[in-house]
Amino acid sequence: MTTGWKGVFPAVTTQFNEDLSVDLAATQRVQDALVNDGVNGLIVMGTCGENNSLDPDEKRTILKAAVEVVNGRAPVVTGVSEFDTRRAVAYARDAEKLGADGLMLLPAMVYVPKPEELIAHFRTVAEATSLPIMLYNNPPAYRVNIGADVLKVLADVPNIKAVKESAPDPRRFTDLINEFGDRFDIFAGLDDVALEGLMLGAKGWVSGLTSAFPEESVQLVAAAERGDWEEARKIYRWFMPLLHLDAEHDLVQSIKLAEQIMGRGSERVRLPRLPLSGARRAEVTAMVEKAAATRPAKIHQAA
Repeated sequence: MTTGWKGVFPAVTTQFNEDLSVDLAATQRVQDALVNDGVNGLIVMGTCGENNSLDPDEKRTILKAAVEVVNGRAPVVTGVSEFDTRRAVAYARDAEKLGADGLMLLPAMVYVPKPEELIAHFRTVAEATSLPIMLYNNPPAYRVNIGADVLKVLADVPNIKAVKESAPDPRRFTDLINEFGDRFDIFAGLDDVALEGLMLGAKGWVSGLTSAFPEESVQLVAAAERGDWEEARKIYRWFMPLLHLDAEHDLVQSIKLAEQIMGRGSERVRLPRLPLSGARRAEVTAMVEKAAATRPAKIHQAA
């Protein structure tokens, strides 16, 4: 029942031109660079990819281009983040035709569903495609929890394979594994609870700050996989000030600014988001510059 997905799956950013049209070539460069840096898969058009700021045709164009540039070197999983189930089904079907390797399925946007509505949404989308699906649980952001009660009902849906767990409580990892065993592959979904998740049995990490520091992210997961907790803690403690940014409302702007500082992308975002400014921009810039100057020695020497 598993996906075979494991390791680091960055939630890659969507790059924009100065007029805020999609810069497809720059987006492909970001994706290609991450794969070259050793990540295990890509999440295209998740939160960091500004999914809900994209037009339907833009989403399909970006996904097609991602599949082309990755060219089978790593799984390409696309976010399914729509306002209703009908649109989610349409995108899921198109994603399969365009060559996506899987879907990261969110609750319908804006509306806060009852459990039976959440179940119906997930089941309907899953039945519309043969692609493996990762459900995305983020109660702080989406005001609904994909609890064990929901997962029990969905356990008979064969292509719902994984859960991205972004609740800030690390006890969730143990509770889910105790309840379901290996029925679902669990991924850590909140950057500053990533190592806790990996230690407690998560198969992988859907990451934001990997877009700026991919080598350290890959090494962190590698250290956890081989049980080198001293090395893992060393990297995690160095990384933590930046990882906290993933839990803030301006995470997209912060991550894209970090990318820009590290020479990996542009900080441009679409309205209603605005690039960071003033004291917040100075704060995040200082954090990124400090991280770049103090990279763990083992990583820095190996890079």
